Amino acid sequence: MNLQTVLDRKGMTRYHLSKISGVPKTTVLDICSGKSSIEACTAKTVMLLANALDCSMEELMKLDSSNYHPQTGMPKDETHYERNLPSYLQLSINQMQQSWEHLDTGKKDLHWDLNWSELNADINAAESNQEISADQAWYLRDKYLRMERNS
Repeated sequence: MNLQTVLDRKGMTRYHLSKISGVPKTTVLDICSGKSSIEACTAKTVMLLANALDCSMEELMKLDSSNYHPQTGMPKDETHYERNLPSYLQLSINQMQQSWEHLDTGKKDLHWDLNWSELNADINAAESNQEISADQAWYLRDKYLRMERNS
């Protein structure tokens, strides 16, 4: 279990936790996204979060961090990159998924190149407009356009 799971079970948002705990919103966001770990927080931050969540500091410190990469601290499961996408981007993803389903089963899809180009353009637009992060954009390109990121 991680902090986001605790929030989900309590029906609490990250923003609400930040407000009632007094912990900066960016800190709560970083912990929930895996960018930071609870273990790296100060005792004061852990205490404020524990009080707001009505649990002990020890319980909070025991939250499972095995779902995170040890080097980067980022979640191993990257599906969080697909949350809260702009509606136009989600529509393009859905269309591209349908095209891939056709191709992967050996059927022809006359709109594959159109859907691929449209999704690529929508990912670029969302990234340029700062609606999604660069990491999110590359996750989407990798998963739905089957592109590889050059190092």
